Amino acid sequence: MRAATVVAVVVAVALGMVATPAEAGDNNRVFQPCADAKIQKGDGFTFGIAFSTRESFFFNQTQLSPCDRRLSLASGGNAQLALFRPKVDEISLLTVNTTSYPAVTNGGFMVAFAGRKYAARSLPTFVSNSSYTVTSFTLVLEFQKGTLQNLYWKRDGCASCSGKSDFVCLNKQECAIKTSNCKSANQGGSVDCSIGIQLAFSGTDKHYAVLNSWYEVSNLQQYSLYGLYSNLRDSLTGQYNKIF
Repeated sequence: MRAATVVAVVVAVALGMVATPAEAGDNNRVFQPCADAKIQKGDGFTFGIAFSTRESFFFNQTQLSPCDRRLSLASGGNAQLALFRPKVDEISLLTVNTTSYPAVTNGGFMVAFAGRKYAARSLPTFVSNSSYTVTSFTLVLEFQKGTLQNLYWKRDGCASCSGKSDFVCLNKQECAIKTSNCKSANQGGSVDCSIGIQLAFSGTDKHYAVLNSWYEVSNLQQYSLYGLYSNLRDSLTGQYNKIF
């Protein structure tokens, strides 16, 4: 996808600090999501998340990376792109503003991706339709010897929204809010339904050091990062006080 044809709307937060393109100790000079990088702990790592319809991520019934020119994401008019550069092996909370830019969720699905030769990409995961919107996700980046091998979404179940009338449990896997309750240009609700993504790493870096942040996240309950980053609650997640 070309930057001129897709819009990136993103706030990336790592351990309470806004991520910068290159922090101290960051030796990874690859900043394009459609390029290959070999990382070590402490590096920044650039990856993208594309938003569109589920069908747009497939070519001849095979899912391709959003970097693949055979897909029509750049010319389709409905695709949006968010770029992130978290610090390797640190737990991060990523947010995508869907209140000011509701077009991000118009397609209904998102795919996380990075790399060219290895072209790692996640399966498409549901974000929103006219009935329901999912606002909280967990994404794990898996590396082998410093090269990204896989990106996968972890399902946390619906225990966190059990008994809450504003939420429903989709496929017994994830909590979703009724889209009519969302605050955006297309809805009249009062809840900011911007997307929050807990990000973690697993596998090994290029020096064979084990990436441990996924094991830390796996011991946390869904939405727990919103509580941990209390200084961000008002600016990013204060809307959830009405629900939880």
